[in-house]
Amino acid sequence: MIIPIRCFSCGKPVAHLWEEYKERVAKGENPKEVLDDLGLERYCCRALFLGHVDLIDSVARYKKA
Repeated sequence: MIIPIRCFSCGKPVAHLWEEYKERVAKGENPKEVLDDLGLERYCCRALFLGHVDLIDSVARYKKA
């Protein structure tokens, strides 16, 4: 739902990079080059970004009664 603050495997802070990554990929840039520019070199951090599905907007529509 929400990007984790830190990588699960190595503990590197990654959440502050998510918005820039999402915007640049939406503009049509290559995800590999964006991850390289952001400094995400480890496989674990890259997998976290590539495998993340942003569901917060979908879940936010539902509220507890």
